[in-house]
Amino acid sequence: MTNFAIETTKLNVFYGQKQAIKEVSLGFPKNQVIALIGPSGCGKSTYLRSLNRMNDEIEGCRTEGPILYHGRDINTPSEDLYELRKNIGMVFQKPNPFTKSIYKNITFALKRHGITDKRVLAERVEKSLRAAALWEEVKDILTKSALSLSGGQQQRLCIARTVATEPDILLLDEPASALDPISTSKIETLITALKEFYTIIIVTHNMQQAARISDKTAFFYLGEVVEYDDTAKIFTNPTHEKTQAYVSGNFG
Repeated sequence: MTNFAIETTKLNVFYGQKQAIKEVSLGFPKNQVIALIGPSGCGKSTYLRSLNRMNDEIEGCRTEGPILYHGRDINTPSEDLYELRKNIGMVFQKPNPFTKSIYKNITFALKRHGITDKRVLAERVEKSLRAAALWEEVKDILTKSALSLSGGQQQRLCIARTVATEPDILLLDEPASALDPISTSKIETLITALKEFYTIIIVTHNMQQAARISDKTAFFYLGEVVEYDDTAKIFTNPTHEKTQAYVSGNFG
């Protein structure tokens, strides 16, 4: 049995005739934080979205190659995408809470999954908000609109909403890029704490952030993975000249 939570083998992604991802083979170890870095437009987010088939929502986008989740290829027409995205949750760059109360943001997906017991729902709300380090801040205002929260709180709510469905993989697409330094620090602390329970794959343009929070780092360039290794090695002793140039700020 592989120790990878999810892996791709020679994955290719096309937008019409344009190839965005070229032959990417990566395996993501369980209960680690893996950072995807590289210049803008190099395919990091496209690759991330392929892991829970979010690219399927983009017209003209097609993904070729196996995506193995628990040893099963999920890149097949018969895959139940709703169930898949329950297990492989995603948090986007900009906080996108629903225009509902804090409580209903968390319970919305749970009810869709058939959980209606109020006691169970209340327990899951508290558990997920605690996991997102938000419970103490919002426990007395659960009926207030999620849009009344600060940007950093909204992003932590989105993380809570994602973990409420009890996934085992979290995909984070630059989750702190729209946040101030204090909120960013809270998100980073949260990510480090959550890896005990989840495998976390994060796209970040922030080199310091990748160095601080990730166990492994993949450097993308022009749709390909140039180098993938332990984060410490990528940032202190990379194998490839392109990686060295990028992490030292001498790129382009």
